[in-house]
Amino acid sequence: MSPTSPSGPQNRAGKTAARKISEDVLALMVGLFLFLASLAGFAGVDIFGWAVKTSVWTEASQIMTPVSKNYPLVKGIASLIFTYLLMLTILTAAAKAALRVRFSRFVNGFTLVFFISYACFALGHFAYIAATPVELKKFGIPWSLNLTGEAGFIVALIAGLVVGNFLPRLANLMKEAIRPELYIKIAIVLLGATLGVKSAEAMGLARAVMFRGLCAIVEAYLIYWALVYFVARKYFRFSREWAAPLASGISICGVSAAIATGAAIRARPIVPIMVSSLVVVFAVVELLFLPFAARYFLQQEPMVAAAWMGLAVKTDGAAVASGTITESLIRAGALAAAGVKYQEGWMTMTTTTVKVFIDMFIGVWSFVLAILWCSRIENRTGERVRAIEIWERFPKFVLGYALTFVVLLLFCLNSPARIAAGKSLTADTDVLRVLFFVLTFFTIGVVSDFRRFREEGLGRLAAVYLVCLFGFIIWIGLIISWLFFHGVKPPVAIG
Repeated sequence: MSPTSPSGPQNRAGKTAARKISEDVLALMVGLFLFLASLAGFAGVDIFGWAVKTSVWTEASQIMTPVSKNYPLVKGIASLIFTYLLMLTILTAAAKAALRVRFSRFVNGFTLVFFISYACFALGHFAYIAATPVELKKFGIPWSLNLTGEAGFIVALIAGLVVGNFLPRLANLMKEAIRPELYIKIAIVLLGATLGVKSAEAMGLARAVMFRGLCAIVEAYLIYWALVYFVARKYFRFSREWAAPLASGISICGVSAAIATGAAIRARPIVPIMVSSLVVVFAVVELLFLPFAARYFLQQEPMVAAAWMGLAVKTDGAAVASGTITESLIRAGALAAAGVKYQEGWMTMTTTTVKVFIDMFIGVWSFVLAILWCSRIENRTGERVRAIEIWERFPKFVLGYALTFVVLLLFCLNSPARIAAGKSLTADTDVLRVLFFVLTFFTIGVVSDFRRFREEGLGRLAAVYLVCLFGFIIWIGLIISWLFFHGVKPPVAIG
């Protein structure tokens, strides 16, 4: 399997080009291009407002809408087609120039990848699958699996597994466009901008909550990573190549952290791919029961419960959704039991703030691991580590993540008007980011060979995840949340 393309061997020209411009650098270029184009929003030009937004639905007409209200004439299906054409044009041009792929094969392959992935994502938004408890009345349905729209990622992953393991001819047609690492790295670059705006907004809203959240995640992260790494190495006999991405995936932000760590230590593509798959599955499991556990045990400590969701649930969407459900359950319980009406949004904001700070560690930790692996793990005794070796190992797309984060943070800091503009701008790039995530999970499934998974030890990997997550991560997160947020209450609504 090629280190630059999980889809398999390429022709000689493609390999030569990949050495000149890797998918890592290509992701940086594409992500920054989309980000820079979106900055026109600060001048009042809504560049990507027509991009397709996917909503929870009970009728097909509810699925697709433009993300912005500035394009009232663009209907759902047109929005989807425009989004497809944008991504196709940018990715085809980039792949053709950098990786020397065959134009027709990439276009045909990406077309199949895009529409199959999107169909899976839309299916995952069906109300009986995705609606949270607070949305049941809105959709007029008596029950739901409460998985949120992130169920679409699971559906895409399952569909990819079916294609990759049972439909080899279809998989071969999509071969040129099966590039999960390219898609996820572009998404991570765009994620930086979203986190920059959220950080600026949180600074304006609740500095005390941010300080407590920062302290909590620093403490938790240092404990989590070391313990997971130790358990994976000591008791399950995993190599460093497997233990490091697994520790980052469980400790930080799941998929993004696993991919970044894998790039920093130059792990084989299958390593972050397998870790990413497990992260999504376990995040859904946590989403199903943690909010209700918080409601039962932490009714009197609402901010502890909110911080716990941010520390314990390992994907952004599932974490925020868990915080939202927890807030709904605890606010309703407080009103019914004591007549206390907490202001809406504070618990969700706490969850989001804690999760944002966890995400910020992706770039920092990638740099630390790049240095560590060069100087300690793979360095021969007595040899001096050259700075160029650290640079070559460092995942370049993380620079894009850091740059987009800093630019939006500094621009929006202490300016409510700019924060509003930044939220509008990143709402557009967020739909593109989410679509890149969907493409990632579908193509992860396609390149995932069940036989190879067994050979690489999928069962042991899942066992490490299960032992660490339910053995100490959830409980350490609860303890740290209690230490930093015990006694803190949301403001009480007046009237």
